[in-house]
Amino acid sequence: MDSNHQSNYKLSKTEKKLLRKQIKARHTLLRHEGIETVSYATQSLIVANGGLGNQVSRNQLLPVLEKCGLVDALLMPPNKPYSCVRYKTVEESKKAYDTLNGKEIVDDLGQKIILYLNFVEKAQWKELGLQALPPGLKVIEEIISSEDEKMLLESVNWTEDTENQNFQKSLKHRRVKHFGYEFHYENNNVDKDKPLPGGLPDICESILEKWLKEGFIKHKPNQLTINQYEPGHGIPAHIDTHSAFEDEIISLSLGSEIVMDFKHPDGMTVPVMLPCRSLLVMTGESRYLWTHGYVLRCYPLVCDSQMKETPASFPESDKEALQLEQDYVHRVYEEIARHFSSTRHTPWPHIVEFLKALPSGSLVADIGCGNGKYLGINNELYMIGCDHSQNLVDICRERQYQAFVCDALAVPIRSGSCDACISIAVIHHFATAERRVAALQELVRLLRPGGKALIYVWAMEQEYNKKKSKYLRENRTSQGMKEEISNDASVQELLVKQLPNVGNQDSAHSVSSINDFQSGGCNSKNVANSKLPIHTNRTSFHSQDLLVPWHFKGNPGKDKRVEPFGPLGSRDPGPVFHRYYHVFCEGELEAACRTLNNISILQSYYDQGNWCVILQKV
Repeated sequence: MDSNHQSNYKLSKTEKKLLRKQIKARHTLLRHEGIETVSYATQSLIVANGGLGNQVSRNQLLPVLEKCGLVDALLMPPNKPYSCVRYKTVEESKKAYDTLNGKEIVDDLGQKIILYLNFVEKAQWKELGLQALPPGLKVIEEIISSEDEKMLLESVNWTEDTENQNFQKSLKHRRVKHFGYEFHYENNNVDKDKPLPGGLPDICESILEKWLKEGFIKHKPNQLTINQYEPGHGIPAHIDTHSAFEDEIISLSLGSEIVMDFKHPDGMTVPVMLPCRSLLVMTGESRYLWTHGYVLRCYPLVCDSQMKETPASFPESDKEALQLEQDYVHRVYEEIARHFSSTRHTPWPHIVEFLKALPSGSLVADIGCGNGKYLGINNELYMIGCDHSQNLVDICRERQYQAFVCDALAVPIRSGSCDACISIAVIHHFATAERRVAALQELVRLLRPGGKALIYVWAMEQEYNKKKSKYLRENRTSQGMKEEISNDASVQELLVKQLPNVGNQDSAHSVSSINDFQSGGCNSKNVANSKLPIHTNRTSFHSQDLLVPWHFKGNPGKDKRVEPFGPLGSRDPGPVFHRYYHVFCEGELEAACRTLNNISILQSYYDQGNWCVILQKV
């Protein structure tokens, strides 16, 4: 029903009811949100009831809106019962107004929701409840002129260098060009010893010099990736890899504006508007702790450094994360428990040192105890273990240890009752930053004031201080030693980063753009529907979220006596299972711990391919 023609005919009873609801939505938006609607058609619409506060997700709403035309941008403020959509043309916006008013959709909880749409002026777009920016994040609007934007866009010749893969590539949903250094998508890294000829384009050099001189950026980048996207593609939520670049990451948006969603581990979401010709600068907490992502609805061009794209199957909700963990963690450990246990017998020295330093009589909980190899380290302690796997807990009981089955996010032990907790190679199995922080919070809940927790997670950096971890040094087919670190390459990120210590320079930097995701191949029976990358064992990590193969020996789930692989893997190959892991970059575990209340970090260190933290409840 077009608002400009409502008076030309008599409304039916249903249309009158719809109009009353629509008017009520208008008044509610004005009274409670200060959003003023207009009676004439514009490119932008407020969608009442179509918001995150109504349990309506972007994935549910966007396809409905796109049936009416090309969506230029969709803004969904956190905890609000409305969203704002802008179409490419006024005609498409009018079509949505006429078609979708009164339309019924189903929210995340299965409840029916009715949408009510009203036009708003473009000026309202920036007034839709956007929160303060995450710490360390800056957005500088109109950093270049429209003339400079036009020159930058026209300077990119996509017909050049089609034979030279060092300069230009066509990837899924986008085209990319590299300058300064090539970004290698096969391992998500750059070769710092092989700069590309020509450096950065002259037009970029002059702009970067100006930004540096005026204090908008601290370092001049020396690597540039230009990405051109197809409509409807963007980047799922992720945190940029830490290892290849320095602190500052910048991104210049050309051709269109976008909304980027930043999400804190505690669940708070901040949508950030990036207008056309604006510069995004990420440092500190906004880069290392908050996830960020967006969906692109236009043909933007952004300057960016490497990115690690998030696999298509990366969970976008707690429900999806739980299912991923169920399929690629819990079920796998139930199947491989006996074989897994046969390879887990040597305690790690620093963990033994922690346990033996605790006062006699201390009550200690091992959360995610596996086969219980740490439960008998110090007979002066009262130790209890728990694990999600019934079969692993059965092994603990066979060894006369106290252990029970539970979820690490809900441990049935009284709050404040433990003198110490350990969590060894567990938290990296949780599929979202929020769930990983929740697992850390559960450890703190169990501790008494003054109690300590030791936490180990797999490290992205398997070569640290120019020394390879034992995991890399022992390039063998056996799955012994540590909880078998591994990875694959198929994740990219949006943003600008600095290459540390390139050539003779003290540091290097890059200007970044927006990368889309490619899926890694899957080749095993429990990987059929997953597009997470599959790691090649005993190699360096190139993706933070991945599937790690477990080559099984014996009868899955039933074999009571399993022998580990021989030194040459001479036995007949068994089935291959895959476990989900999120490997942590340097500083990531410590940053996650610092989001918790009432704790202090006593020690943070690297131990043979693991990042480790000792924290104390205060």
